[in-house]
Amino acid sequence: MNPATALATVLVDELVRCGLTDVVLAPGSRSAPLALALHAESRVRLHVRIDERSASFLALGLAKRSERPVALICSSGTAVANFHPAVIEAGESGVPLLVLTADRPPELRGTGANQTIDQLKVFGAAARWFAEVGVPEERPGQVAYWRSLACRAYQRALGPADPGPVHLNLAFREPLIPDGDTSWCEPLDGAANGPWVRARVAPPPVALHLPPTRRGVLVVGDGAPNVRRYVAAAGMAGWPVLSEPNGGGRYGDHSISTYHYLLGMPEFADAHRPDVVVTLGRPGLSRPLLSWLGRAEEHIVVAPDLGRWPDPTRSATQVAQAVEIPVAAGDDSWLHAWRQADTAVRSAVDAVLDVSGTSEPRLARDLVDCLPNGALLFCGSSMPIRDLDQAMRPRRGIRLMAGRGVSGIDGVVSAAMGAALAHNGPSYALIGDLSFLHDQNGLILGPREPRPDLCFVVVNNDGGGIFSLLPQAAVRDPFERVFGTPHGVDLGYVAAATGTPYTLVGDLGELPKALRGEGPRVVEVRTDREENVLVHARLREAAQEALRSLTG
Repeated sequence: MNPATALATVLVDELVRCGLTDVVLAPGSRSAPLALALHAESRVRLHVRIDERSASFLALGLAKRSERPVALICSSGTAVANFHPAVIEAGESGVPLLVLTADRPPELRGTGANQTIDQLKVFGAAARWFAEVGVPEERPGQVAYWRSLACRAYQRALGPADPGPVHLNLAFREPLIPDGDTSWCEPLDGAANGPWVRARVAPPPVALHLPPTRRGVLVVGDGAPNVRRYVAAAGMAGWPVLSEPNGGGRYGDHSISTYHYLLGMPEFADAHRPDVVVTLGRPGLSRPLLSWLGRAEEHIVVAPDLGRWPDPTRSATQVAQAVEIPVAAGDDSWLHAWRQADTAVRSAVDAVLDVSGTSEPRLARDLVDCLPNGALLFCGSSMPIRDLDQAMRPRRGIRLMAGRGVSGIDGVVSAAMGAALAHNGPSYALIGDLSFLHDQNGLILGPREPRPDLCFVVVNNDGGGIFSLLPQAAVRDPFERVFGTPHGVDLGYVAAATGTPYTLVGDLGELPKALRGEGPRVVEVRTDREENVLVHARLREAAQEALRSLTG
């Protein structure tokens, strides 16, 4: 057996023993040993994509939804560079990726050899760990090295305290395909039962015990750990819960879904300063919320890894791996004040949305309302997730995700595909037109590839809608070209190019019917950017008026 085939066979087998179930492959020549070993491995689900960037975000979505490492494989050269945006997103959002890049052997590096670049630590600080595996050789000891390395890589990606991407660079000398000889200088077999190295998970950390108080607030952002446990504890303590949609805590009687508007009113924000705020995950959607957090006297951040904790407002006073929120005695006037204000503003916001026609925040609200229990909603990182944050009513029974590590619009189609492939139930994606066009290659599926049950709901306002709500909109002359960026693309033709079923929705009353179907499909909803600005202004005004009326 040639060394390249031996390394690939052993590495794939050991990763499967560790628990690997999904692999995403972008085809190439130098990665042939890995590709052939995977094709012969029946214990994994193989996904092949012709575009490395699409492949990498597909793996990201798979790993984000499954919360398990997914292997990502490519050839050498610029193929590796195309993985970089997804690796950065995985690094910032704590998604376990195993990035296996094929490479030329050392003697070809720095010589001008084809498809050869410097791949050593090419992902920089985005990778949790890097290993240059070395050119495989037929000599005793290689199997123990390869198998122990695979176990270390898998466990480092998984965490559990600090999951993220791990990069193994694999230099292969030719021949790259099996030569028919199966002999090797030592047994290639793995351990009799399970992986070569068994990593033991440490016991749960000792929780920080908080003094009992009724005047606490739980804030839930992206990537929050143990959400249900903390939401239940906050409910027992009489605390309001301010959860971003992708935080997973926007449900139940204590959920305050209009916090964006409430905290945007200085009178309310000043009058509702808590004794303590506990933050899970990384909030980042609402400027009023972040501003309010920045003034908190006691702000405790829960972070499983004490070496990396989110604190964008620089307001954390304590950081703990776990927190114990005790049941507090006393009246419920604190929670009652939050809920009363939320009810009034919720009613005012919904009244505006009900008469807003085919508006973007109404689409976000109505889409969530009509999804079946057990559904997954993958949301675009720009305006769609913000519309959900400001318009979504509390509800149970759905899983909502977004790529908020670095909040890029790239790879959203592919990431949604990956998340849907890992989800046991119907899946949906709410994304903007620029995100859709940026990753339209994500719709390309070969005839033998696993196909998710995924409906893309694309908001088409012919450009970058978020900029119309930012200060850049005041610079009228260059705005439309350099910020609005109209494209004039007919999305129906984009869908037709890949044979993806397509529906245009003219009225939101048609949405539930349009969502029906199987497999990948596209539903387009056309909106107007200038009208969208007016709708958001009316929402703010209605919320402010409702709050003023309540406080007299």
